[in-house]
Amino acid sequence: MTASTASTRGSRAAKPDQVCADAVEVALQGLDVVDPDHVGQHLGVAAEGDRLVTHFFECGLPGYRGWRWAVTVTRIARSRQVTICESTLLPGPDALRAPEWVPWQERLQPGDLGVGDLLPTPPDDPRLVPGYVRSDDPAVEEVNWELGLGRVRVMSREGRLDAAQRWYDGDRGPNAPISVAAPASARCASCGFFLQLAGSLRQAFGVCGNEFAPDDAQVVSADHGCGAHSEVLVEQVQAVDELPTVFDDSEVESVSVSRAPGSVDETGPAEPYGHG
Repeated sequence: MTASTASTRGSRAAKPDQVCADAVEVALQGLDVVDPDHVGQHLGVAAEGDRLVTHFFECGLPGYRGWRWAVTVTRIARSRQVTICESTLLPGPDALRAPEWVPWQERLQPGDLGVGDLLPTPPDDPRLVPGYVRSDDPAVEEVNWELGLGRVRVMSREGRLDAAQRWYDGDRGPNAPISVAAPASARCASCGFFLQLAGSLRQAFGVCGNEFAPDDAQVVSADHGCGAHSEVLVEQVQAVDELPTVFDDSEVESVSVSRAPGSVDETGPAEPYGHG
């Protein structure tokens, strides 16, 4: 078959068969099980192949905005009798549809993993490389080259750079509100509680070891900061000793209290009461 022949056949297939295209009433019979109130006007036809045409009708089902009833009809060669192949409900260009399904591991966001959840790492994860591949981290390679004897996989250079950028742009980087509000001298790199990471990341990151700091046990950038810096200086206020309480009874006046006639006091004679 030549290219011109294939092109001719393709152009013929793109044009709907006229007999099938005119069979609107036949196509409606394919929707006889549908409530007539839910079948709207005829919207048009589309060629599916030689003598194979799909008719589209407006759908009136509640909740199916933009959807269309589709009825496919056909006929045999040299016959004008049209028969129904199938009918179905299809979305139109402006149909209201559910979002495209995304696998759980692809739509997962940081913080979504809960107790008991498992998140398998794909074999081709670019953040990891086999343990027997050099780590591309000179500071680590100087002390250890995992030749299949340690972890199965280690972080790749791409994985480390991605993590470093995420940490630096996060809540424990230099642009975090608590860091911006801290004194310029209160940077983590000069703090006694700053525990540097190993490897090449030690140049920019460490872990906070101050239990009173809001970032305790968290990875922070070297230029992050907070008010709990080990060398932060505040004005020293001299403590004031508490003075003893002094009671002044020099103005107390003694008075006698009279008892009512016939009353009995089992505790003895009345004592004078003070009156200030």
